[in-house]
Amino acid sequence: MTASTNRIAFQGEFGANSDMACRDMFPAMEPLPCATFEDAFNALAQGEADLAMIPIENTIAGRVADIHHLLPESQLHIVGEYFMPIHFQLMALPGVDRSEIRTVHSHVHAVGQCRKVVRANGWKAVVAGDTAGAARLVSESNDRTMSALAPRLAAELYGLNILQENVEDTETNVTRFVVLSREAKIPPRPVADEVVVTTFVFRVRNIPAALYKAMGGFATNGVNMTKLESYQIGGKFFATQFYADIQGHPDEPPVARAMEELGFFSKELRILGVYPAHPFRLAQNGSHAEEVEG
Repeated sequence: MTASTNRIAFQGEFGANSDMACRDMFPAMEPLPCATFEDAFNALAQGEADLAMIPIENTIAGRVADIHHLLPESQLHIVGEYFMPIHFQLMALPGVDRSEIRTVHSHVHAVGQCRKVVRANGWKAVVAGDTAGAARLVSESNDRTMSALAPRLAAELYGLNILQENVEDTETNVTRFVVLSREAKIPPRPVADEVVVTTFVFRVRNIPAALYKAMGGFATNGVNMTKLESYQIGGKFFATQFYADIQGHPDEPPVARAMEELGFFSKELRILGVYPAHPFRLAQNGSHAEEVEG
């Protein structure tokens, strides 16, 4: 049995959004920075960390593509989720004026979430490994023409001055993270108002209308599917794998029936995690219900 490290791995450097998510959700654990997503997965798999905090999708930039390939192959398990509102600060060396800036550095997803401010100022966007790493690069460069888009924590850690706050394109910029573990931690069947999320991947059989038939069980059993995405695997256009989130526990009869029907029309089906829904998800569900009723 692997000894506990009390560390949680994340992709990026100290001060990145993933680092902030670790500190928010697990304040008693030590964040462990990793250069790449694959390094973060390996750190967890090899026992260098007890958990990993991995971004999986963003309301502006969409899904984090690497994760959909790494997660199913990793044999790791989703044991939680965390939704974090994302804010980017424009930062540069102390004393630098906006008029001096020529380039803005950040992670590719951060650049995608702040297109308006970059375009409006005519700056050249330069992709970095992560947001905090971009801030560190600017700090060490001594180049007054460089700036970074990064979380506020990065400015504090690397001694940069914030020139403009919250430069993301919309106020509804939220990233969903999943918490990974080496072992599955399936919660008991929910009671009262508790909500459980089940995440799984599957590939349908090569028969006519297989996907339609596979999804039919969720509709007829009243199971809410909150996400369904497809992506190619193995470098083939016709090898499609589907990633799905549903609200419900596999032991609940409606979910069990829907999953049984899915299994009948699928040649591969694997549950990646069963975990409590984050409060943000429940709040969003409530607001959507009010909009429909209104």
